[in-house]
This record gives sequence, structure tokens and C-alpha cells, in this order.
Amino acid sequence: MTRLKTRVILLLCTLLIDCATSPLGRHQLILMPDSQMNSMGTQAFQQMKASSKIEHDAGLNAYVRCVAVPITQAARDQTPVKEWEIVVFRDETANAFALPGGKIGVHTGILKVAKTDAQLAAVLGHEVGHVIARHGNERVSQGVLAQTGMAVAGALAQDSPHRTAILAGLGIGAQFGVLLPFSRKHESEADLIGIDLMARAGFNPRESVDLWRNMTMAAGGSAPPEFMSTHPSNESRISELEAHISEVVPKYEQAVAQGRTPRCLRH
Repeated sequence: MTRLKTRVILLLCTLLIDCATSPLGRHQLILMPDSQMNSMGTQAFQQMKASSKIEHDAGLNAYVRCVAVPITQAARDQTPVKEWEIVVFRDETANAFALPGGKIGVHTGILKVAKTDAQLAAVLGHEVGHVIARHGNERVSQGVLAQTGMAVAGALAQDSPHRTAILAGLGIGAQFGVLLPFSRKHESEADLIGIDLMARAGFNPRESVDLWRNMTMAAGGSAPPEFMSTHPSNESRISELEAHISEVVPKYEQAVAQGRTPRCLRH
């Protein structure tokens, strides 16, 4: 075995050892320092603000903040982020996101699907859930590992007449066998973390199911097959949420009893 092969394989083995655990108990590969991920998230958010249209309507921004702030307060014991920057973007796509470093972006288009404050809370709880579970770090780490694995395969297959076909096959395997399924796991984890956050923030977690029913109607059946998608099907999400809502309803009822009942009026 050549020195290059040895170095690459040793690096791969080192990466495999560095594992963490998600809030739901799933083993994770975490390679990047959180400080670096926070810096990357902050830089990306600054670029988005510079290149995208920002919605300045006072009423709309107040509504989004009314929903977002209780969600971020509920997340305080699960993330070191103390202050979140919340920006509404004038964009008709039904989207929202949260980035490491405490950055939240909400597209105006999501309000056509998230028709109540609790449904918007389900969206934002889900996105903050990604940050809590360090999914961004995990995705970056998976990419590093996939590239390293390809380098190992290339070294081992360099004398094979089928080297090109082997590498092409591994590329397909990495995409549909590893990266996409992990993305679906991320989405499912974020859904469950999200309904926990919204319940503790005082939003009815039952409305998370209504949100995904709205998503199904908005998609009009145009979503790709689940096995080729980075997201679970809406039907799968609804089923999983319904199975777990009973676990978080007591937290919602406790929040209401303690007076945590955000009433966010949409203008």
C-alpha cells in the first residue's frame, strides 16, 4: 500500500471516531468547531441581507417577531445562542430558515401556508430545531467524510480497469444511500424538536399537523418521490407528528397555565 493510501485511510478512520449525539439520541458525526459554524452562518446571513429584498412593513415584522421570540426563548436551555436576529424577506417562496449563530429568515411566502400564529410557530420551531441539533455541522461533516471516502476508493481502485465506473457508483451511493436519508432524519428530528419548542412557548402543537396539510395542498402533488427527496413526504411528517403530539400537549397545557399564551395578531 502506498504512503498516500495509508494517509487517506488513517484520516478516514480518525473522522469516524469523532461522533456526537443528537437531542433525540441519534449518533452524529460532528467535525467542525461550533464557533466556525456560527461564523459561517453569520456570514451567509449577511450575504442574504445584501442580495435579497427585505420586508420593512412594521405590522408584518411585529407579527413574525411575536411568534419567533417565544420560540427562541423556549430554546435557551438547548442552545448557547442568547440573541437571535430575525429578518423578514420579501420573497414569495414558502420558506423560512435558521442558521448557526442565531439568525432567522422568514420569507413572506410562508405566510400563505402558515395561516395562523401557531402554524408559523411550527415552522420556526422546526428551523430552530435544526440549529439545536447541529444539523448544519453534521451536513458539512458528512460532506467532508464523503469526499474522504471517495479519495480512499480512488486510491484502492487505481489499478482497476473499472475505476471510473466504481467511483461513479460510489457517488450515486453516497447521494441516495447516505446523504439524502440523513437529510430526512434531520427533517424528522427538527419536526419533533419544533413541536416541543412550540408547545413550551405556548402555541398549540396540534396545529403543526394543519401546517403540513396546508403544505400538501400548496404542493399540488408536485413533490418528488420520498426516496429521492431530502425531505420526508408530507404524509410521513403528518403521521409522525400525530404520533408524538400527545407527548408535548402536557407541556403546552403547562405553558398556558403559567400564562405563556402568545396572541400574535396578523395584519
